[in-house]
Amino acid sequence: MTQKTVRQGTVRLTMSQAVARFLTRQMTIIEGERVPIFGGVFAIFGHGNVAGVGEALYAVRETLPTYRAQNEQGMANAAIAFAKASFRRRFMACTTSIGPGALNMVTSAALAHVNRLPVLLLPGDIFANRRPDPVLQQVESFGDGTISANDCFRPVSRYFDRITRPEQIIPALRRAMQVLTDPADCGPVTLSLCQDVQAEAYDYPESFFDEKVWVPRRVEPDLDELAAAIETLKVARKPIIIAGGGVLYSEASADLAEFAEKHGIPVLETQAGKSALPHAHPLNMGSVGVTGTSASNALAEEADVVLAVGSRLQDFTTGSWALFKNEAVKIIGLNVQPFDAGKHDGQPLIADARAGLNRISGGLGSYSADSAWTEKARAGKAEWLAAADRATATTNAALPSDAQVIGAVQRARGGRQTTLVCAAGGLPGELHKLWQAESPGSYHMEYGFSTMGYEVAGGLGVKLAKPESDVIVMVGDGSYMMLNSEIASSVMLGAKLTIVLLDNAGYGCINRLQMGTGGANFNNLLKDTHHVALPQIDFAAHAAAMGAVTRKVGSIPELEAALAETADEARTTVIVIDTDPLITTEAGGHWWDVAVPEVSDRDQVKAAREDYENALRSQRFG
Repeated sequence: MTQKTVRQGTVRLTMSQAVARFLTRQMTIIEGERVPIFGGVFAIFGHGNVAGVGEALYAVRETLPTYRAQNEQGMANAAIAFAKASFRRRFMACTTSIGPGALNMVTSAALAHVNRLPVLLLPGDIFANRRPDPVLQQVESFGDGTISANDCFRPVSRYFDRITRPEQIIPALRRAMQVLTDPADCGPVTLSLCQDVQAEAYDYPESFFDEKVWVPRRVEPDLDELAAAIETLKVARKPIIIAGGGVLYSEASADLAEFAEKHGIPVLETQAGKSALPHAHPLNMGSVGVTGTSASNALAEEADVVLAVGSRLQDFTTGSWALFKNEAVKIIGLNVQPFDAGKHDGQPLIADARAGLNRISGGLGSYSADSAWTEKARAGKAEWLAAADRATATTNAALPSDAQVIGAVQRARGGRQTTLVCAAGGLPGELHKLWQAESPGSYHMEYGFSTMGYEVAGGLGVKLAKPESDVIVMVGDGSYMMLNSEIASSVMLGAKLTIVLLDNAGYGCINRLQMGTGGANFNNLLKDTHHVALPQIDFAAHAAAMGAVTRKVGSIPELEAALAETADEARTTVIVIDTDPLITTEAGGHWWDVAVPEVSDRDQVKAAREDYENALRSQRFG
């Protein structure tokens, strides 16, 4: 890195060099060891970032690794998965050129925003001096000269800044780090880097590059809010805990287990919170809500107090706010983010999950839920486990169900060293119910934004964060077709994934939803689309062309055998199996609010509308 000290206490660098150096000096503490907080930078270079940011990253490549990806959305998804797998303690940056390269990351920014996950996005931008306007890939606004394509990041960024002078990067990066490490405001940060400014030099204060250590802030509860929460729980006869992602990000799994055991309160897990307790824990009732177990949902319907820990209480968790049927139910929102803590007139307790659980437990003293309530929970779980075993049992059917594939993967490769990765479609519902997570973070589901195409890239990010883990990616053919190119990246980086690809010849999940709302089979399964010829995709050959080891299996026993045979394979492995698009686990589950047309010529829609109106009567509001 070329530099020239021009006066005492400063160093002359380009803006891009200042960014690169600053990122290398940000640290955190993991298990007593000081480590870089940035795990690296994903980069796809173009004319808008190759000369400025590209040259700066090259100079620090030994301390801040740069990873080349195949697709901008894929690399941003991988970076976000890295942060999620790291429980938000570490994260990554992503840099692109301007125009389409930048906008490919907007979906990922929204994903991170919804899921409260940190990622630093560094898209190139237009020339600040405007002399070459319109530069290649510039989006021009006829009525506002300050707008560029990167303004699309504004609504999906926790913090957005456009750097039009080199010195502006000083407050921008400092603010970025505050947001990326703040438990309440955590989310994507976009610093839009004008391409001429990337190459401009400035005399930066040397103190700007001092090493800084960022550790999680543990927010203690307000005493009045804490007292109110304790009093509410003390009179509860049928309390439940809903464990959200905040339990994992707070690293509060052990505290949650201790709290539940001491006070006899059953725990229900959201998609983000699944694995907060081991599957085998007697008070872990499993998934809750639309994709919930029968054990969890039966308790939720009767509960008089719901302690929601680190959850945004989205509609899949609450059954579109029709799940809680006790008219007197009270919700305590234990959350670092006030926006989430007060949802649906909840009683807010603004605090870190670990701190909040421990303070509540101390105030509850010897309080315990009614023994009959705890016994009801245990009995319900036993019934659910029997139903789950039936759903996942081995079959010789020509086209197995998703549940049966899940059972095969669990038997062959499940365990404490396995991390299961998935997103979107029908698999999340089945996995939420059926996957047996054994350790915190071993279940990695992107269902906050339900982003199809996340799976493969997400698996790569998880593997970079947890290289010792056996990363299993489960993906449907529809999602695989949307974004699979990071298979090549995983091969290139030696980041071995095992990808189980379930081919049901279309969008099976939405086809079932279409049927459930009275719709005709239309445009979801390939056979129901407008076509001249149906595609005959050889997924195994396709993945092999990107360097993966591949297998096509024809049955559940063959799948289990292939999983066992490839366990020690060094390269990413893709195993393909055809599945039935219509079969889903009938046990468990709950109604979900998907509006059915009020007027239709089809009798099926009319019947579905009547059912829909009946279901709406159970929906709570306010």
